[in-house]
Amino acid sequence: MDRSYWRTVSLVTLWQVSASICYYAVFAATPFFRDEFGLSRFSVGLVVTALTLGYAIWLLPVGALVDRFGEGRTLTLGLVGLAAGVTLVAGAPTYAALLAAVFFLGSLYATAMPGTNKAIYDNVAAGRQNLAIGIKQVGVTAGSGISALLVTGLAGVLFWQAGFVIAAAVGVVVAGCFALWYPQQRDGGRASYPDFRGLSRNRPYRTLVAAGFFLGAALFTTTGYTVLYVEESVGASVAFGGVVLALVQLFGSAGRLVTGWLSDVLPGDPQRRIGAILIVQALASAVLFVVVATTSSPWGAAVAFSALGFFVLGNTGVYYSYMATLVSADEMGGATAGGQLSLVAGSVVAPPAFGYLADTVGYRGSWWLLAAGSVVAAGLLLVAVRLESPVDEPAMRE
Repeated sequence: MDRSYWRTVSLVTLWQVSASICYYAVFAATPFFRDEFGLSRFSVGLVVTALTLGYAIWLLPVGALVDRFGEGRTLTLGLVGLAAGVTLVAGAPTYAALLAAVFFLGSLYATAMPGTNKAIYDNVAAGRQNLAIGIKQVGVTAGSGISALLVTGLAGVLFWQAGFVIAAAVGVVVAGCFALWYPQQRDGGRASYPDFRGLSRNRPYRTLVAAGFFLGAALFTTTGYTVLYVEESVGASVAFGGVVLALVQLFGSAGRLVTGWLSDVLPGDPQRRIGAILIVQALASAVLFVVVATTSSPWGAAVAFSALGFFVLGNTGVYYSYMATLVSADEMGGATAGGQLSLVAGSVVAPPAFGYLADTVGYRGSWWLLAAGSVVAAGLLLVAVRLESPVDEPAMRE
């Protein structure tokens, strides 16, 4: 592979790592928010909801801006905005200000998915794009793992906002490097929005998007409550909780790479083959949520959460690969936006529900809620696999 390939992939991955450090710092800091502002577990869930709501609202408008002005400018300004957002979170004087700050931070993270995907598909030749996307997606879990260690580790040495300050500094530096070295692009065409009307007639795609709601609920609620659960229910330190969250992200990265590889090498029709992998991931997640609910020792929690991360965080790549077997290549932009919105919608609704159950009946009921949602997702995916796609030439073919 030539130097141009690795230059593009390295820059985009570095951008993704830096952006994820800023965004996922909020998930690692939930115990500190609770102590600083005297929050209930339900109120902690609203912080995660505000973060992901900002992301959901701005995803489609930002996607149109990426098409209109190009990914280079959008990603550069987006990372500067993320650095500003993480600074606002660290300096929030009240709970209301914290909610506003995390909403702003989530809004700027909306540049990530459309911008980095467009960067790969615009600059990487066909035949190399899947590997490039896989490497770039690992930047999400790598950045969130780094943020977990950064925020929780420095809190015991300095102060809880120290990790946020460093995340902001990294964001500014990487934004400068990205602006300097990313290849210049001409302006795109007229901004446009995805055609959801056409996609709505695709039954297996609609069913997959419905399953995405429950997959997203499991993913974002797990990352949002891991540190708090390990501290409060297992009885470990916040720093150890940060290590556990980092392990969740590490094993999630491994899950994305392993299942992506299996999607390529296993025999059979792509729609059924990749759909079956996603079903197994959802069912395994349900089982491991029940296991996590019964864990009482720190090292047992580390093992259980690591296994959970492999499946619950490792399914996003397969989710989009399966989607590519259901829609045509010229529909992938709109299909991706719809699928991402479904994932984010789950992340908006589930964290407060999880926190409410934790406050009223205990954490076991909360984890069982996520387990039930994963079973529902598996059932919907089973229906999707049994339906025939109306597309003659899907984006992903043998």
